[in-house]
Amino acid sequence: MDTSAVKNAVRNRVLTGAESLLMTLLSNGVDVCFANPGTSEMHFVDALDRVAGMRCVLGLFEGTVTGAADGYARMLDRPACTLLHLGPGLANGLSNLHNAMRAQSPIVNVIGDHATYHRHYDAPLTSDIEGTARPFSHWVRTSPSAAAVAGDGAAAVAAALSAPGRVASLILPADTAWSPAGADARPVAVPSPASRPDDAAIEAARHILTGGEPTAIVLAGRATRELPLQLAGQIAAVSGARLLAPTHTSRISRGAGRVEVTRIPYPIDQAVSALRGFNNIILVGAQPPTAFFAYPDKPSLLFQPGTRIHELARIDQDVVYAFEALAEALGATAVRPPVAPAGPPGAPAAGPLTPASIGAVLGSSLPEQAIVIDESITTGRGFLEDTRTSPPHDWILPTGGSIGYALPCAIGAAVACPDRKVVVLESDGSGLYSPQSLWTIAHENLDMVVLVFANNRYQILRNEMASVGASGAGPKASSLFDLTSPTVDWVGLATALGVEARRAETAEQLRTALTAAYAKHGPTVIEVGL
Repeated sequence: MDTSAVKNAVRNRVLTGAESLLMTLLSNGVDVCFANPGTSEMHFVDALDRVAGMRCVLGLFEGTVTGAADGYARMLDRPACTLLHLGPGLANGLSNLHNAMRAQSPIVNVIGDHATYHRHYDAPLTSDIEGTARPFSHWVRTSPSAAAVAGDGAAAVAAALSAPGRVASLILPADTAWSPAGADARPVAVPSPASRPDDAAIEAARHILTGGEPTAIVLAGRATRELPLQLAGQIAAVSGARLLAPTHTSRISRGAGRVEVTRIPYPIDQAVSALRGFNNIILVGAQPPTAFFAYPDKPSLLFQPGTRIHELARIDQDVVYAFEALAEALGATAVRPPVAPAGPPGAPAAGPLTPASIGAVLGSSLPEQAIVIDESITTGRGFLEDTRTSPPHDWILPTGGSIGYALPCAIGAAVACPDRKVVVLESDGSGLYSPQSLWTIAHENLDMVVLVFANNRYQILRNEMASVGASGAGPKASSLFDLTSPTVDWVGLATALGVEARRAETAEQLRTALTAAYAKHGPTVIEVGL
């Protein structure tokens, strides 16, 4: 980026700590700030007008802020910063930081604190911010003085960019933001790059893949992007291995012309069945397949006892190098792997809306290079299959299981990639965790289509009640899954928050609504009646 504006922003006076932090962030490529500030952050906010170059996006809730930073990072593999207000503000954003950690998303959190001399008075907002941040961050530091802020900011960026992508939380006491920082310094962040896997790991994988036994290669993290998948496809083509991805994967490059990877099913019985036939599982940036929850009389590990597990590349290692080296060892570098065909649209779906008819409409209409943010939970279990021959696109899934991620994540993805249509597949229960995200979507005029699947209940919890062996038949249990009395009017809610909205109750209406939404720039909400 052109940093001339940054270099000339503040002349003939001493920088404050907040200004030195902004200049350091900008000089290290962090030029978007998702923010929900308070009193302790006012000098950082004021500095935004004195140091040019930072795009600021307001979220009305901190979960929107942290989720947006996650979506931005998933698309660009570089951090935005967040601006959060003390411990309670951070706490409001923790669930989406949990998802970001599981997605290996680089994020720099800037968290305001009381002035250093004010902390010991135990004012109402005083809390252990470091203690709050640590379980949801890979790196935590409190700047002790204005002079230290710039160096701490560079260290935070370096930590965030270190392989495979990390959450860094920098706590900025108010007096370190407003006090003179001294020299005009913009330290350079020096992240730790991805290391290469050992030659022995590559040779062991080669030995397994030439042994003739049924083998699955489980890909996670950046291994499910287009280039690694192409290389993995070459390896699978010559070895007969099956390419799998965990149920919750941060981003998959997919669609017509791309190598396909099969998502391990969420229901435990289906997952166990899918993995039953493999003698070997090779992990690439992934953990051994594990059930999402414990269930009575069901296994925690999804693969069969006796299955051999081999780690080709850890999550913090260079998966492209690992695949290139393994493909060369197998003589697969010239192979053209099978890819998903460009399927002609099937017969137009008609009649009532069901998961099958919704999937058919979605699969036949998805724009090329769309970014799909999927939190459709039970309604969308078949949507990946429905869209396998759609034009090339990226599919983002929840990684940490903390719900309410899709609308915030979509904000970040849309800010990161303004030339691509973002399509959000949102269940109504999950969407109600962060409906205020719609205001930010409208305020920024983000190019987005939000489909809300309104079945007016927590269907996933009804299913889970049966899976754990509980009846769930009583009125109190049923009341905790019910989203009626009153039923949420998503068209009215979206309209009140500034987003054009309409309701679809048939497949024909859904197709018409999607066609109109795809044809224009800006946000649309479609309430999908089920």
